[in-house]
Amino acid sequence: MVTDHAIRTKTARGPGLPASITPALLTRLTARVSAAPNAARVTTNAPYTGQPLADFPVSTPEDVEAAFGRARIAQKSWAATPIEERKRILLRYHDLVLARQDQALDLMQAENGKTRRDAFLEVVDIGIVSRYYARNAAKYLNPKRRRGAIPLLTHTTELRHPKGVVTVISPWNYPLSMAASDTIAALMAGNAVVQKPDTQTALTALWSMDLMYEAGLPADVWQMVIGRGSSIGGALMDNADYMMFTGSTATGRQIASDAGKRLIGASLELGGKNAMIVLDDADIDKAAEGAVNACFPSAGQLCVSIERLYVAESIRDKFVAAFVARTRKLKIGAAYDYSMDVGSLTTPSQLKTVTEHVADAVAKGATVLAGGKARPELGPLFHEPTILTDVTPDMTVYDHETFGPVVSIYSYRDVDEAVAKANATAYGLNASVWSGNGARGRAVAARVHAGTVNVNEAFAAAWGSIDAPMGGMGDSGLGRRHGADGILKYTEAQTVAHQRLQGFYPPSRISPETWTTLLTSALKVMKAVGVR
Repeated sequence: MVTDHAIRTKTARGPGLPASITPALLTRLTARVSAAPNAARVTTNAPYTGQPLADFPVSTPEDVEAAFGRARIAQKSWAATPIEERKRILLRYHDLVLARQDQALDLMQAENGKTRRDAFLEVVDIGIVSRYYARNAAKYLNPKRRRGAIPLLTHTTELRHPKGVVTVISPWNYPLSMAASDTIAALMAGNAVVQKPDTQTALTALWSMDLMYEAGLPADVWQMVIGRGSSIGGALMDNADYMMFTGSTATGRQIASDAGKRLIGASLELGGKNAMIVLDDADIDKAAEGAVNACFPSAGQLCVSIERLYVAESIRDKFVAAFVARTRKLKIGAAYDYSMDVGSLTTPSQLKTVTEHVADAVAKGATVLAGGKARPELGPLFHEPTILTDVTPDMTVYDHETFGPVVSIYSYRDVDEAVAKANATAYGLNASVWSGNGARGRAVAARVHAGTVNVNEAFAAAWGSIDAPMGGMGDSGLGRRHGADGILKYTEAQTVAHQRLQGFYPPSRISPETWTTLLTSALKVMKAVGVR
């Protein structure tokens, strides 16, 4: 078991807020919340210190209704805005995010508690997503000629219309990526958006919206409300033309049920208990480094991080030694620079979950190879990156999502067993396979029940491949973000078919029997000559 001094840490109990987070900035951002002037207020705390951070007005169901009313008016003219103009706005937004990234990084760290390195990946993500949809939206949205029912006589066109006003509910763990990336695609498709970010990280979401307006987005096309789901969730669902939700599986099930009752679409990215398989031909040092990057970014608080690690028996001891050694060297602490490897958890409830999962496992016989403890001397919500072994099915951590810096190591005898163990979960969001042979790694990856599988990478390769769909199977959700799926889901497909000269019914001068014979012969000829 690792000792207290085995993991190097920053000794100070968290820095104060960086200079970029000024009272003027906080006032400007919180004023963008759609709420009444006399609204009740809610205060968030900074994870690094536990001290008050921001004070937000709380939206009521009536405020949500009003936001949708404004959005519906604005959406009509926004939908009529040429795609080229939407593209120009989005590319200006892209440039603004990159130019002012230091302020974004400060906000993300202040609200979420993650390291600066992890926060920077969100800036990269939004840059990639903005550029992708700005430059590819026309390809997906412009009218497309389709094969007609009767060659030469049927002129068929597929049109794409925006859904209308989309509800986006975004989580606290990736406050810029999750707040902006789904909204970007919805806006480019011609929709308006009413968004409820998690209150804990609402400043970052509001900052992102503020920049989009600076880039030229017309008023009221993107609005934000603040409040508990139990208070305003009904109004968000009742007024939505489409629902985009990222969060827990339990809440996702309820949203799916409610959306089904209203006959509107929904895209849901939910929980995961993601697996990493280390094959017997893997480069041990690279796989061990990859495991660190798979398990502990954002203190393990990301849906695609790895919580189950399956290692071939023949290399288990060497891999575990290398992985544990790297984990023990990680620097934990609070700093608004790039000096820390692991930051803080975000909320007291998340720290409670992590500590309870570890304590339950240890009490039932699990062995702690690294970490294992909260670190209150660093800040109220810090927890060491933790590696467990000897984990059994009766332990909570075995099959429940921890959503923290905790991973369990298991061994396997052959690839079939590894795949079976990786697939022995109701979830199916992300997975990772490590092999010295790329073809072998990809073959194993194809057998894993997950929406994205990375070979010799943790999650960034699949996540960053924006041209490909990303989403979950099973209890990890439905629908996809990124690629064509990520923008077309925000549209209604319409087919316009113009029939010319002659249709399927016979003209008056030809008997039905003769017409049937002619059409039958035509179908046979079309098959013979390869008409699709």
